[in-house]
Amino acid sequence: MTAKPLTEAELRLAELIWDAQPLPSGELVRRCEEAFGWKKSTTYTMLKKLCGCGVTRNEGAIVTARISREEYHRRQGEAVIEEGFDGSLPRFLTAFMQGRGLSRREAEELKELIDRYEEARDE
Repeated sequence: MTAKPLTEAELRLAELIWDAQPLPSGELVRRCEEAFGWKKSTTYTMLKKLCGCGVTRNEGAIVTARISREEYHRRQGEAVIEEGFDGSLPRFLTAFMQGRGLSRREAEELKELIDRYEEARDE
């Protein structure tokens, strides 16, 4: 399944599918025409790309997602950390926070996430 980022058009189609699945393929064509101005052939070409990279499936003329929106974005985040920061989450966070900083609330949320992770790991 996909590790490469989707193009802007592919991601728009995936978002539409995530929001409306399961979706008969004819309904998908209609929605894409309304939302993006796409012709039927464009919709099916884009759908084929999403199916080919494992994001969606089209079985029995019903389109569904093979992975969730959250899973897709999680994988993309992992790829960024792996490729840009040698897999180091602390290096990624350091780089991310350099120009931005953390609010007190964000810092507390991160601490809570770490605490929950450690508790679950210890069980």
